[in-house]
Amino acid sequence: MLLGVMHIVWDWNGTLFDDRDAILEATNDVFRSYGLPPMELDHYRSVYSRPIWASYERILGRALEDGEWERLDAAFHDSYHRLMERCRLAADARAAIDALAGDGHTQSLLSMWRHDRLSVAVRELGLGQVFRRVDGLVPEEAGGEKAAFLVRHLAALDVKPADVVMVGDSVDDATAARHVGARAVLYTGGLQSRADLDRFGVPVVERLSDVSVHI
Repeated sequence: MLLGVMHIVWDWNGTLFDDRDAILEATNDVFRSYGLPPMELDHYRSVYSRPIWASYERILGRALEDGEWERLDAAFHDSYHRLMERCRLAADARAAIDALAGDGHTQSLLSMWRHDRLSVAVRELGLGQVFRRVDGLVPEEAGGEKAAFLVRHLAALDVKPADVVMVGDSVDDATAARHVGARAVLYTGGLQSRADLDRFGVPVVERLSDVSVHI
């Protein structure tokens, strides 16, 4: 149902950027030193949640020790930044973005990935002129839940939450949207299972080109 001109806030990893396999492989790299066998996608999906350190505690079966999260996160990113070089945009990402722009909707990008890396990737993949704003994490930010970052993102854009649709691959994206009073559409291309996404009660799409149906 078309509600008029909306502002679309896209997630990056697992949504526009098809890096699911790289994330899984980097995570397995991290936990190899713990003597754990490599996880298949279905296993990782069964333990995945935001914030990521909660997933790591499920993988280890215990609470993280002081400083352990920081070491794990650094090791993950070292591996991920090598593996991401082979990743590209999701198959229909550009078509979905262009269709929404053609309908008059504005768009921005909010990621829990590091801002310096995000900005370069967006530019190199030809999306530098697409978004009104691109926000990722700065070095002193540890990530966590997305809600507070969405509040800040929308304030910088000066858009009303009622005019916003958040598109992401994680229940955390939908939780952030609900927190600010926006709507959400979830995409199955990431690390959460379709069943987990469906349980949240917002539209779920298998293809990014179907996002426009729910705007």
